[in-house]
Amino acid sequence: MLLARLTEANGAPGQEGEVRDLIRAEIEPHVHEIKTDALGNLIAIKNPDAQGPKVMLAAHMDEVALMIVGIEGNGFLKFRPIGGVDPRVLVAKSVLVGSKKIPGVIGSKPIHLQKPPERERAFTMQELLIDIGAKNKEEAERLVKLGECAYFTTKYEELGNSKVKAKALDDRVGCALAIRLLQEEVSFPLIVAFTVQEEVGLRGAGVATYQIRPDLALVLEGTTASDVPGTDEHKHATTVGEGPCITVIDRVSIPHPPLVQELFAVASEEGIKVQVRRNTAGGTDAGQIQLSEEGVKVATIAVPCRYIHSPVSVMSKNDYEGAYKLVKSYLKRLQEREASK
Repeated sequence: MLLARLTEANGAPGQEGEVRDLIRAEIEPHVHEIKTDALGNLIAIKNPDAQGPKVMLAAHMDEVALMIVGIEGNGFLKFRPIGGVDPRVLVAKSVLVGSKKIPGVIGSKPIHLQKPPERERAFTMQELLIDIGAKNKEEAERLVKLGECAYFTTKYEELGNSKVKAKALDDRVGCALAIRLLQEEVSFPLIVAFTVQEEVGLRGAGVATYQIRPDLALVLEGTTASDVPGTDEHKHATTVGEGPCITVIDRVSIPHPPLVQELFAVASEEGIKVQVRRNTAGGTDAGQIQLSEEGVKVATIAVPCRYIHSPVSVMSKNDYEGAYKLVKSYLKRLQEREASK
C-alpha cells in the first residue's frame, strides 16, 4: 500500500532522499516533467503548456527525527531533535540510526536507580542516549557518523475498522494524497511540490513557490487531533473520524477566504464530511506559499492525526479518503469552470 511504504521510509529535514526517490518512482508515469531543486524539493509538472490557472499542490516529505551529535566513550550516542519532539515520548523507543539503519534503543536511568525527585519529572533530552550495542566509542564510530539521523521503527498497521497507525503521517499522508491526485486527468497546469525542511521552518515551500509561480495553491497535510481523554472538547483542534479539516487561520497564515468558502461549498454539494481546524497553533507550508512574490491564494486541507511528532500517530482511513475526494472534486469544478469560459 502506498501510504504504508511512504510512512515506513525515512526522511529527516534536509535528508529526504529516500522519500523523494520513492515518490519519483510513483509519479513518473503520470507527469510531463520532474525536477529536483537545490534544496531538494521534488517538483512534478502536469500539462505545463495547457491553458487555465496554474494550480499548485504542496505536501512536505520530511518528518521529525533525532540527529546524532556526539558519541560517548562507552559507545552510547548523544542526540538532539530535528523538529518538535517531546522528550517524554522517547524513553525505551526503538530506532534505526544512519544510512546503515543500525538498530538501537533510546535508554535512560532505570527507575530503581532514580532518586525520588527524579521520579517526579520527565527526563530531559540531555539525559537520554541511544544504545546501539557498541562496546566503545571506536566501535560506534565505525557504524554511525555525526550528523546522521535516528528514526522511529513504527510499522504501518490497521486498527479497528477504519483507523491506521504509523510514524510520519505528518506529512506522508499529504504526499500520498498528492501522488493519487497526480494520477487524475486535468486540463489545466497542475504542479505538485513535494517540499523539504517543513518541520524546521517551512524552508522548502518558499523556494518551490518562487519557481512555480502558481495562481492558487492547496496545501495537503496531516494535522493535530486532540480528541483524547483529559482534553476538554472545546480544545480539540480536530477530531479523528469527523472528516478532513479546513484551516481558517493558524500561526503563520490566514488562508484565502473565498477559496476556503468554496471548499466548504464543494464538500456540502458532494456530501463530504469536513470540519474546521479549531486551533490557531502551529503552521504549514501555506505560510511561505502565501507570501511568495505578489502573494498566492492558498488553502490548507488536512487529515486529523493523533499523537503527531511522536513515534506513532493514528488517523482515520475515512478522513484520508474524504480529503482525496474533496480536492479531486474541487479540481473537477475548477476544470468545468474553465471549460465554460
